[in-house]
Amino acid sequence: MHIKHFTFNAFQERSFLVWDDDCNCAFIDPGFLDASEEERLTSFVAAKGLKPVCIMLTHAHFDHIYGVSRLADSYGIPVYMHPAEKHTLEVTNPYLCKMFGLPEPAAFEWNPIQEAGEGGSVNGQNAVHVGSLKFEVLDTPGHTPGGVCFLERTENVMLSGDTLFAGAIGRTDHPGGDYDLLMKSIFEKLICLEGKVEVLPGHGPDTSIADERMTNPFLLPFNQPLED
Repeated sequence: MHIKHFTFNAFQERSFLVWDDDCNCAFIDPGFLDASEEERLTSFVAAKGLKPVCIMLTHAHFDHIYGVSRLADSYGIPVYMHPAEKHTLEVTNPYLCKMFGLPEPAAFEWNPIQEAGEGGSVNGQNAVHVGSLKFEVLDTPGHTPGGVCFLERTENVMLSGDTLFAGAIGRTDHPGGDYDLLMKSIFEKLICLEGKVEVLPGHGPDTSIADERMTNPFLLPFNQPLED
């Protein structure tokens, strides 16, 4: 698997481009806001001779989706997003964009994805396929109602969006956030993965599951979620 990341917009959001040896590629959380940022991404795709297959969204916060509509229209490719992110599109983004004085992202059509093995299917499988790459969908709500992580188990790489960062976790104080649910997602879905899994977050530096187990101050025992 080949990976390139781009840092976009005022929130320093990390947008990822992944592709296989046959040049089939996917955009993950394309957050470019202006023409110059878009050009950086699309010129790289053209220079490498990549063939866009789809857009994958870890969640739908405005800073992660500014470029979705443009890419979907330009390349004629589907957008995969968890159904619960309708709340983020319809409620959270208008609130946050008004608060920050920023434009709302352009609307786009999307196809539903759900946790691997729980009925939602993409491309006939319970995963997103990008050529020879297979990304399992890990349901990790908390930062947003329909947040997910994408795990390429063969390559030991996970795109964590804003669920898990190097030394931090996603914030939960915006509409739709739920701290206890986020902690439950992290402990039950992510920290139990193999330590060698590389974590590529939506902001900040890369990390690994092993490093977060040992050093992330938000994952100490006293920060476990409340009992039901």
